[in-house]
Amino acid sequence: MESLDSCGKPIEKGSYILYAKTGTIGKVIDIKNENNETWAKIDSTDLWYNSQFIQAIDKSEEEKIKSKLRKKEDAAEKVRKMKKGSLEDVDMSSELCDGGG
Repeated sequence: MESLDSCGKPIEKGSYILYAKTGTIGKVIDIKNENNETWAKIDSTDLWYNSQFIQAIDKSEEEKIKSKLRKKEDAAEKVRKMKKGSLEDVDMSSELCDGGG
């Protein structure tokens, strides 16, 4: 039985796939059919993904997607650091106005 991704492309051991809901990318290390559903296990997470929710991608696409995800993660980390740093600069001394009372 041929295993197909959500777009109807064939997937097999060694294929690269994308789980779009989380951006997870990996190489298929195993495939199983269970209860009329196809599942693919990938190396990066060691988890099984239902073939209805994955997309087969080329190796070159994998690198492009990973690069974009790294840029997003780097930007998110910079924002976290900026937020944390901005709170440290706030003067919370007793010379500030009290709220109510």
